Amino acid sequence: MTSWSILGHTAKVLEERSYDYGDAADQFKAIAARWSITLGMPVSPAQVALCMIDLKLARLAYDPRHVDSIVDVIGYAALLREVR
Repeated sequence: MTSWSILGHTAKVLEERSYDYGDAADQFKAIAARWSITLGMPVSPAQVALCMIDLKLARLAYDPRHVDSIVDVIGYAALLREVR
């Protein structure tokens, strides 16, 4: 898979997730609110995105060829600006 095809695939995944789950900023706010309760400290939507990127990077350390995790890292990085 070329870099351009991965970017195109990521755009399609982001579009599908938006259709399935609604606006990313709203979802990340909801996740941040839940994590804030779980962790007992404030969590921002941007921190949610960064933590999800870290999760995917940990998985990629196990298998750096896993395309879904690569796509997810790209997608969360792209959403980071929207959720800030």
